[in-house]
Amino acid sequence: MSQFFQIHPVNPQARLIHQAVEILRHDGLIVYPTDSSYALGCRVGDKRGMERIRRIRKLDHRHNFTLMCRDLSEISTYARVDNSGYRLLKSMTPGAYTFILKATHEVPRRLQNPKRKTIGIRVPNHPVALALLAELGEPLMSSTLILPGKELPETDAHLIRERLEHDVDLVIDGDFCGIEPTTVVDLVEGIPLVLRQGCGSVEGF
Repeated sequence: MSQFFQIHPVNPQARLIHQAVEILRHDGLIVYPTDSSYALGCRVGDKRGMERIRRIRKLDHRHNFTLMCRDLSEISTYARVDNSGYRLLKSMTPGAYTFILKATHEVPRRLQNPKRKTIGIRVPNHPVALALLAELGEPLMSSTLILPGKELPETDAHLIRERLEHDVDLVIDGDFCGIEPTTVVDLVEGIPLVLRQGCGSVEGF
């Protein structure tokens, strides 16, 4: 049965953030709030965690997983970004955007798009998500918590716990954090291509 933490959405309690990260470090799968919606997350090296996310969401192998990063410097370790792409990322992050980029060799092949060798990259603008990333010291492998048959992400942490209490190790209640997934922008060819319009404004593209 999953644990349930109520973490303040503006001033996250350091003790609870530390406990959540310890769960992640022991290959736990968590539900946590972001600036667009709730998400599933596990360590990049947790292969079983990835399969658990696939099972919960009923995802096929074409799904683009996202690496949730602390900042731009961390992005460059996991994705290839040219100068124009870097300027765009700098102007749009942190925020509710997922950028599709060519993956570096630091990204396990199982996380990459099998044909394009790409990875989704995101820098969230939510205190709880950022506190988790700072404490963990590495990206979170993430996927928006949209359950099978649903079009929108889950929004109520108590209902999430009821639904997934036997499928995840921790649900973090960070209060309401939105019902729209991120805006997805493909930067592989250098020219921004909006693949999905979501929470983030597309005016900058």
